[in-house]
Amino acid sequence: VQLQASGGGLVQAGGSRRLSCVVSGRTSSVYVMGWFRQAPGKAREFVSAMNLFGASTHYAEFVKGRFTISGDRNKNTVYLQMNSLDAEDTAVYFCAARLSFWNLALVNKESAYEHWGQGTQVTVSS
Repeated sequence: VQLQASGGGLVQAGGSRRLSCVVSGRTSSVYVMGWFRQAPGKAREFVSAMNLFGASTHYAEFVKGRFTISGDRNKNTVYLQMNSLDAEDTAVYFCAARLSFWNLALVNKESAYEHWGQGTQVTVSS
């Protein structure tokens, strides 16, 4: 499984950005897709996840109501729509694929994902 994230860039505070993650390879083996981010000098943190075989999604508290995760099976692509961005959202955003079933207790943990994309930089200017 290979992941290619894109869509990052420079955006003004209060603006929006949509990230994409294209999944290739053995896509049928992917059950869950997640987004994580890593700000300068900080550890990587969970942002959002979705169950590709159901309607379940999960968000970190700090993005609830602002970010939306979605997927397009025909395009093997997962999106992260980010609205009302502020400077604290500046980070490298990574998409990740989990090859096991949805488990709400695990999907916010890096160790739950077997495959990772290369990351895409989002910079929010204030």
